[in-house]
Amino acid sequence: MNSDLQIRLDRTANLSLTEQIRESISRAIESGVLAPGARLPSWQDMAAQLGVSRGTVQAAYERLSDAQMIETFGAGGTRVAPRPLVAAAQPKAPRPGAFMKAYEEMNAGPAIFQLGIPAFEGLPEKLFSRARSSNLLKTGCLSSLLYPDPRGELELRTEIAGNLAISRNFHCHPEQVFITSGYSSGLGLALRVLGLDGRKVWMEEPGFMVTRKGLELARLKIVPVPVDADGLNVDYGIEVAGDAALVVLTPGQQAPLGSTLSLRRRLQLLEWAASSDAWIIEDDYLGELQLQGRPAPALASLGEGKRVIHIGSFSKTVSPALRLGFVVAPTELANAFSEVAATLAPAPSPVIQLAAAQFMRDGHFIRRVRRLKRIYAAQRDALCKQLRTRDAEWVSAGLAVLLRLPEGVPDVRIVREAMAFGLAPSPLSAWFANPAWTRSGLLLGVATAPEQHVATSCRRLFDIIDRYR
Repeated sequence: MNSDLQIRLDRTANLSLTEQIRESISRAIESGVLAPGARLPSWQDMAAQLGVSRGTVQAAYERLSDAQMIETFGAGGTRVAPRPLVAAAQPKAPRPGAFMKAYEEMNAGPAIFQLGIPAFEGLPEKLFSRARSSNLLKTGCLSSLLYPDPRGELELRTEIAGNLAISRNFHCHPEQVFITSGYSSGLGLALRVLGLDGRKVWMEEPGFMVTRKGLELARLKIVPVPVDADGLNVDYGIEVAGDAALVVLTPGQQAPLGSTLSLRRRLQLLEWAASSDAWIIEDDYLGELQLQGRPAPALASLGEGKRVIHIGSFSKTVSPALRLGFVVAPTELANAFSEVAATLAPAPSPVIQLAAAQFMRDGHFIRRVRRLKRIYAAQRDALCKQLRTRDAEWVSAGLAVLLRLPEGVPDVRIVREAMAFGLAPSPLSAWFANPAWTRSGLLLGVATAPEQHVATSCRRLFDIIDRYR
């Protein structure tokens, strides 16, 4: 046996003796201990030295030969096969780019004041797991031999259409509903269908960085359009880019400022889209989670929704871990959506879809939304009570409270320091694309701010802010 080759066998291990021999020789070859051309002992010699049967060694050699790590030459013996030269230095693992670094920071946690996720308490694991397990038999019989509907399971699409009619005053057919793996998947599906490469798109300023990056990757020319108390400034958009082919916006509760698109601007936007043959993507990211009064009707509910593609998800109402969302396509685009879904972007697993359908059908979804609204309203009020005791400028903004910071105070640095204390507010400046319009502030998520932790969390946060005043 090669003097540099050390094989130690553990007869109490779960790994077979054959596999232990194969692994030992493989490691020696890969590390360079056994160079190409080095001769290995015969089966008989190695078996005698290790105290195992010749068949055990033979089986290990055959596996190494199948992996092209050794070669057998008859009388010439068994030798290590030629191998490519190993580079002196292994290439470094790729580092995340600026976008992915910001994306990872945004989704780190869970932590207090974090945006985009539901309350820490009250997640419906038991109810949902029960619904999911009851559907395993259904999807595990003959139907599992067939490809599922790429548009999504009809049961879930029907439940979503019914819920939209009740909660968003948006009446559509299940055939217009397409199930996706969350908002990003829905945005990608819509952009593929529209195929607007090189055209202009209006995007809210400030706006969601994931949407912005998605539009960039779709090779669209982004035109930032400012947002005020009435939502997207449609007059500005028409003036600077009246030839745009697409608008992407959050009309129900603007992200991140929280304003609702006024009726006048809704009608103006729809009229412009119809006359310009442009499309509108409505990101209904919070759906019916309106904490004050009734939620505004969906933009797609006006004008028969002929120019509006509606995107929603269950990330805020149930859990982002579901990776479950939906797109409602205008009737004239339904066939195009079906084709893209069937070939490029099929719906996620039927198991999770059928569980979600049962969750909605049994009334759990509506009850959960009502419960979350009560929890979030109480947590928002507790947070606002703490802010009133401090010298701070703030406004409610959907499921967040926007805390304004004095000019020059670095919100990004404050956020990074706050993370050490388990706090994860979002820096307002990161939502802007135009440096000239950028403002400093902190978005404090109310869903992840339990009442019992609010006072301590605010004190720690303002200790950090005060150092930069």
